Amino acid sequence: MQFLPKADLLTLEELDRLSTAFIGLGVRKLRITGGEPLVRRGIMGFFRNVSRHLGNGLDELTLTTNGSQLARHAAELADIGVRRVNVSLDTLDADKFAAITRWGRLPQVLEGIRAATAAGLRVKINAVALKGVNDSELFDLVQWCGDEGHDLTFIEVMPMGEMGEEDRLDQYWPLSDLRARLAERFTLLDLAERTGGPARYVRLAQTGQKIGFITPLTHKFLRKLQPRARHLHRRAVHVPGPGGQRRPGARPCAPAPTTRPCARRSARPSRANPRVTTSTIPAKAS
Repeated sequence: MQFLPKADLLTLEELDRLSTAFIGLGVRKLRITGGEPLVRRGIMGFFRNVSRHLGNGLDELTLTTNGSQLARHAAELADIGVRRVNVSLDTLDADKFAAITRWGRLPQVLEGIRAATAAGLRVKINAVALKGVNDSELFDLVQWCGDEGHDLTFIEVMPMGEMGEEDRLDQYWPLSDLRARLAERFTLLDLAERTGGPARYVRLAQTGQKIGFITPLTHKFLRKLQPRARHLHRRAVHVPGPGGQRRPGARPCAPAPTTRPCARRSARPSRANPRVTTSTIPAKAS
């Protein structure tokens, strides 16, 4: 994959101006995503600047991260006013984790999650369902999240063909199948709850856990969102900030109404491409 030149990326000051403009237009929630936002130099200053809007038009400032830098920044994020974070974690197996991320160290991410919890941040785990990779860990992930008090959302991989040296087509695991496997062990209670994004939720009657499902292929939410991109709306959408294409082996994240695929946050700290996710903007990808 080819990355955008640094000169083509928005500066943190420009992102701050963009966020302020969105809030002035009625945006009530911002989510900072990436790339991995916490590896960008000066990112905590950006969070502090944007946090001035909390209580003054902005209801919530959140973060999606791979967790590799959370141990360093969790306490400061909580002090700034961040109340919850999404952490990308596809496996609890250290060897699989290293293979999936091509860099990451699972103990470092787990340490970051513990630090976030200790700082008072609510943690939601995002796990991409990968056939032949983490399908054998379905119940382990559910149990671990239950034991740790984390919500869990499964994301259907978007098999876009050849991405580097591996073919993601073979890893496509429809969440309809995953849900059916869960139903073999748990009673799934559908929830009417919506968070402004594409996830749909159930509660496990036996444990009380909330499980989310994001299904870009099974339910084609991208197609449903696209006509709404022409209008201000109250749904969570991506408004890309600095960032180009990310590395091979990328994962899908919550999509913009443009239907341009999002890629997985890299655990490689040399690629920092923060983006702003809002709750009301008619997104037009850069």
